[in-house]
Amino acid sequence: MAGAKDKTWFFREGLFAKYVVSLVGLVVFVLAVNGAMETWISYRATRTTIVDGMEEKAQATAKRIEQSVFELERQISSVTRASLDTIDKRRAGYAQLLNSASAVTQLSQLNGNGREVLRLSRVSVSVGSNADLSRDMRFSFPDTVARGVNYAPPYFSDDKPFMSIAVAHSGFNAGVTVADIDLGFLSDFLSDAQVGKVALAYIVDSHGKVLATSSRGPEIATDLAKLPQVADAIAPDREPAASGTDFNGHAVLTAASEVPKLGWAVLVEQPTAHALSPIRDQLVRVGLLIGMGLLVAILAGTLLARRMLIPITALSAGAHRLGEGDFSHRIDVRTSDELEGLANQFNSMANQIQETYSSLETKVEERTRDLAQSINELKVLEEVGRAVASSLDLDAVLPTIAARALEITHADAVLIYGYDADKHRFNLVEASGIDKSAEGAHVTIDEGASLLSDAARGGEPIALPDLDEAAEQPLRDVAVNAGFHSVLVVPLVDQQGTLGSLVVLRRAAGEFASGLTGLMRTFAHQAVLAMRNARLFTEVDHKGRELAAAHETVQQQAAKLQEQTEQLRNWNRSLEERVEKQLGEIGRIKRLERFLAPQVAQLIASSDGHDALLDSHRREVTVVFCDLRGFTSFTEATEPEEAMNVLREYHAELGELIHRYEGTLDRFAGDGVMILFNAPLQFADHTKRAVKMAVEMRDAIGKLTEKWKNRGHSLGFGVGVALGYATLGQIGFEQRLEYAAIGSVTNLASRLCDEAKAGQVVVARRVFGIVEPWVEARPLDDLQLKGFNHPVLAMEILSWREEVNNVVDASAARRRM
Repeated sequence: MAGAKDKTWFFREGLFAKYVVSLVGLVVFVLAVNGAMETWISYRATRTTIVDGMEEKAQATAKRIEQSVFELERQISSVTRASLDTIDKRRAGYAQLLNSASAVTQLSQLNGNGREVLRLSRVSVSVGSNADLSRDMRFSFPDTVARGVNYAPPYFSDDKPFMSIAVAHSGFNAGVTVADIDLGFLSDFLSDAQVGKVALAYIVDSHGKVLATSSRGPEIATDLAKLPQVADAIAPDREPAASGTDFNGHAVLTAASEVPKLGWAVLVEQPTAHALSPIRDQLVRVGLLIGMGLLVAILAGTLLARRMLIPITALSAGAHRLGEGDFSHRIDVRTSDELEGLANQFNSMANQIQETYSSLETKVEERTRDLAQSINELKVLEEVGRAVASSLDLDAVLPTIAARALEITHADAVLIYGYDADKHRFNLVEASGIDKSAEGAHVTIDEGASLLSDAARGGEPIALPDLDEAAEQPLRDVAVNAGFHSVLVVPLVDQQGTLGSLVVLRRAAGEFASGLTGLMRTFAHQAVLAMRNARLFTEVDHKGRELAAAHETVQQQAAKLQEQTEQLRNWNRSLEERVEKQLGEIGRIKRLERFLAPQVAQLIASSDGHDALLDSHRREVTVVFCDLRGFTSFTEATEPEEAMNVLREYHAELGELIHRYEGTLDRFAGDGVMILFNAPLQFADHTKRAVKMAVEMRDAIGKLTEKWKNRGHSLGFGVGVALGYATLGQIGFEQRLEYAAIGSVTNLASRLCDEAKAGQVVVARRVFGIVEPWVEARPLDDLQLKGFNHPVLAMEILSWREEVNNVVDASAARRRM
């Protein structure tokens, strides 16, 4: 079962999962970035190509339209020659023009005064009608005479587009010839062969109405001026848009070209969905490529990780058996890499431990045969020998001590120094939080004027809460350079002398708690025992002739170890009880601070059994509800930053008064605030407190409103106060709890607040009956409040007659609790 769990962990959280996830993530990231870049480049290129092609079509069509209109103008000019000086000649010229120019539907001659002399069409002839057409918008007679040629705005007849071209005759005040042009020929320039199978094209006049269209385009005479691309095309000061929406509301790519002098625009469009379909195909290909890459990466990562699974599992199992004392076990790994080298090191270590253990047993047996001691002494010696053997490996014991010290003290580094009596210096033997293998001034510290020496000589811990203010010493300089600002040095000494020092380093400056110093002494005792046992084992190994004296020393050390272990057990038990009690109290305070003022939460948490105050119960409470008048329109008309500044000033004033009168803040809702009195803490004068606080709120916020008026804000403040019974308790869920009151009294306070005008404090008659001796008030008309079937009697509090001192009395509050 344990093996299965280890394997499951290896697949989910071990190297196997890391290799597979890393390889898969790398492949997916590279493919995704490459696909995104290619897609973006293709999108830009495709869009540019399509838009450029449509722009070329639009420009070519606009040029052809311009040439056609100019050709019509040239043909019309041919019948304005001075040689056609009689009606008959002019009529013959007009008839010839009608036969040669199919787009011309009618020709009219106007004299110098703008009156019609001749009108000729394919179906009728009118001579000498003398109709006054000088003001006709189609002809603009004065403009034509002044400029020689005039193009009238297009107009529609039976949804067909027409326009007029007026050309002045040669000579002074000789009149003009006006030709009515059927613009149906424009659609010939927008055939599917010219526009394309997918694209559509249309021509609009200066007002956005369609003059001609392709087969898939909008209807002629449709007004498209509201389309963004059409609006940009006909506007004289805008660049044509590259995208927009068609007459059906679909997104399109578009290009436009202007027809000079006429003010028309040719637009060529293509649906965006169809134009960018290659991009969608490319995205599908990228997705398939990422999927295939993901599959290949998973397979490759799985194969690579599994090649490491078997040797790592063998190493783990072998290390476990060696840790349990099976020194005969050997690890067989043949991978020809670092894992095989690690297995060989494990095997070599096992051989050394087995040889050392065998040699120790042999020497113990030799010494015990030389001693004529009782069987009981031999058993004690064997037990002491096993205890010493179990704590001989300083490389295993000291890292554990350093790691546990770092964990419990919440420090940033822990160092353990051993003392070399021959060289009179301290050597770093273990470190947690600092690389002990790195070369540096902290590795070796000479005996002398140093914190380690001072602590060893005094036999007591030395704490420096701020190294920046301490005198210069070797360890102090090293710690400051490494970024540490406080240090605790605990000497490792016993009756036989100095063994070293235990050093705790913190990056933040500050005092070390007395309990922490005592705890570090306990860890120091463990380090002393481990180091002393190691030295004793060395002495036993090298001085066999002094086995009797070593045996006595081992007995003394074992007894001392038992005593220290018992002391540590008692200390740990006491520490666990204290931590559990403190955690319980901190938890209670945290729950209370979610909905009570900090001083109220501390007051409740300082006594046992007051969590019941937060259970659901029914009690008479006074409810105060207040908000700002005109705040909604203010937020709509002002900047959000200014609105937040006003709210901060407003909440700051209210919060100070709520805290002073020991009210319970139920909720903030923008500018609306609800405060409870007599819950959860009870006060005999809770109604008096509530009304006095409301009057002070009105005065304080009144000063604020004057200040706001100077900033251009018109705001007022209203308060409603009600008294009644409500159900109190916690509501919400585990991550978000609130202490709330539920009942009609809260609704009454809210409705009274709604009725209060700017600067008014409106209270229910029951509230006024309690505070009547201390207030100046006036009655209000009976109020018809929403949610209440009967009229509500209310009073307006004008002022407070009594000057009441602040009622915050912590001792009295505790007595009430």
